[in-house]
Amino acid sequence: MSRLDFTARENAVARALAARREPYVDLTVSNPTVVGLPIGDVTLPPAPTYAPDPRGSYQAREAVAQYHRVSAEQVILTASTSEAYSWLFKLLCDPGDEVLVPQPSYPLFDYLTALESVRASPYDLRWDGEWHIDVMPITPRTRAILIVSPGNPTGAYLKKEERAALARLGVPLICDEVFADFPAFEDSRRAGTIAAYDDVLAFALSGLSKVAGLPQLKLGWIVAGGPGSREMLQRLELIADTYLSVSTPVQLAAPRLLEGRGEFQRALNSRLAQNRAALDAVRGVAAPWNVLRTEGGWSAVLSVPRSRSEEEWALALLQAGVLVHPGYFFDFTSGAHLVLSLLPEPREFVRGVEILARVIGSAEGGSIR
Repeated sequence: MSRLDFTARENAVARALAARREPYVDLTVSNPTVVGLPIGDVTLPPAPTYAPDPRGSYQAREAVAQYHRVSAEQVILTASTSEAYSWLFKLLCDPGDEVLVPQPSYPLFDYLTALESVRASPYDLRWDGEWHIDVMPITPRTRAILIVSPGNPTGAYLKKEERAALARLGVPLICDEVFADFPAFEDSRRAGTIAAYDDVLAFALSGLSKVAGLPQLKLGWIVAGGPGSREMLQRLELIADTYLSVSTPVQLAAPRLLEGRGEFQRALNSRLAQNRAALDAVRGVAAPWNVLRTEGGWSAVLSVPRSRSEEEWALALLQAGVLVHPGYFFDFTSGAHLVLSLLPEPREFVRGVEILARVIGSAEGGSIR
């Protein structure tokens, strides 16, 4: 039996987008290399010899360790965070076991778990003015709890109290920290990298894709910490040795690429602030939506009138010339939501938001405040 349903049909938004011939404002873009942000020197050094290390070269792991403020011995390199997830599922789970995944969140976990014959069991993120982790549905087959900090698209960081409560459950934690360098504001409640704590087995994931805006270079990593992590790293080394997926040139370049991430991050954080301010400015006039306050990350979530479904709103907006994600793409379970990327160039973003306000406002006759 197939692990995935390969016969699934396109949704209505995808069909409408494929049929569209006119230009549109793309407020779903997630690729940092196509939105006019500075890209550092991506020239990779030659690698005339091949001397693979299953954990990754020491120089590259040391650069990652300095970024996370941990030991290089805690680091294993991967080709991506998706690969990191697959290795961790191989490490922690047998077929039929389950991992707990946040809801709403990025629609990737169902595929990654299914490909490893593992079940993704959702736990709810609760909104009351900010996002909170709700009750954990732990069962005898639960092998890990997945966290995304800050969340995508919620933008919520893991808080210290939440991390401590999760640690007390005694289940290994896997925390995706790819957006951690992009806060909307400072907050002393936030937990640091999850691998720096010593009270529960934990794995932090990140990579060049978001940290340095270089998804094309394909370098991610796992940082392990807590009780039992040394043994888990030895087992991960065997898994890594089976694949040896990380290219030598990107490992050689990793220290320089991580050291040079500052220009990209400063430019992107400035843009994210501009686009959040643009949303707030429209909201301050008479926007027919509420913005769910985000703590960081690259997305914004709008609560829109329920007079239409999320898909109907997305189709009406695409017809008017702006592409957005309906909330159900991210498993929002109640209300009506649209998800916007904050990556676009600010003038393009403002143009898209103006179309949003016009379409939703004209349909509703004003604000939903």
